[in-house]
Amino acid sequence: MGYWRQKRTGVALVALVTVAIGAFAAAATVGAGSSGRRSSDQESSGPESSGNAPPDPTLPRPFRVYRSLEAYDNVEVPPDFEEQTEFVFARLMYPSHPLGLFSRSRGYAAIADRDWRQGGMSWTQDYPRADRHFALAMRRLTRVHTRSAEQPVNPDDGDDIFNWPFLAAGEMGDWKLTGAQISKVREYLLRGGFLMLDDFWGKTEWDRFLETMREILPDEQIVEIENPDAIFHIVYDLDNRYQIMGQWALIGSMADRWVGSVPHWRGIYDSKGRLIVAITYNNDVGDSWEYADDPVYPERYSALGIRLGVNDVLYAMTH
Repeated sequence: MGYWRQKRTGVALVALVTVAIGAFAAAATVGAGSSGRRSSDQESSGPESSGNAPPDPTLPRPFRVYRSLEAYDNVEVPPDFEEQTEFVFARLMYPSHPLGLFSRSRGYAAIADRDWRQGGMSWTQDYPRADRHFALAMRRLTRVHTRSAEQPVNPDDGDDIFNWPFLAAGEMGDWKLTGAQISKVREYLLRGGFLMLDDFWGKTEWDRFLETMREILPDEQIVEIENPDAIFHIVYDLDNRYQIMGQWALIGSMADRWVGSVPHWRGIYDSKGRLIVAITYNNDVGDSWEYADDPVYPERYSALGIRLGVNDVLYAMTH
């Protein structure tokens, strides 16, 4: 159990996190994005403004709730969702690939016909249950003041993306960003942002992922993250990693997707050697958060998945 040792120096980083946030979002304070206005199954139009003045595009968008791809993930909003905090778990919204897992070609016409800006598509896989479970874990395992509710982030919403230094996304074989979104995400990363990308399996999904990733950072290589990297040690020592299976795989679903797969922890570094994209390929970290309270789901997957997420957040906020 030695490699699960939690380092005291890793969790006592509140001051450093605050500095990192301030440096990243000069126009707005991270964590100020929860206006308390909840929209169900609709995209919010942005912060309320006085008179006829348009909303300030640099300000954080208010908290909003979208339809989940998974009906049972429509969970209650935590009572303290309006709390102003140092860290907010932000989830990247994206349009789906026409050949993605939940596409018309795979027999999911009802899903494919939805407007991605209203939710209910690939970007809402695991959302919001996984997000809120992970926020709870951040509160219990670190001293980082974390909001109990997530923040969906649409790259088309003006400069809102720059208010959230950490972004996570899943089902990466399904994303298909537009040219404007690609430019926005590229600028986000080069200005100090961090992407945690998860839950895609096999060569076909990897190739679909690369269609967009190569356009975002065409000059940067995707490499295997070596064990000595700080991201595997900043809070928890995670040298002994193993594949994290999704709940769907444990019940035998989509065997062609995962049988024989080999887990990888890959990443992209910027010119200064800072990891800006962390990729858990042939893994399902999202399910390890989503099902962390399910007694049937193996604890060992949630144990590793939560620790990976905690390390990613602390690395992103201090590098």
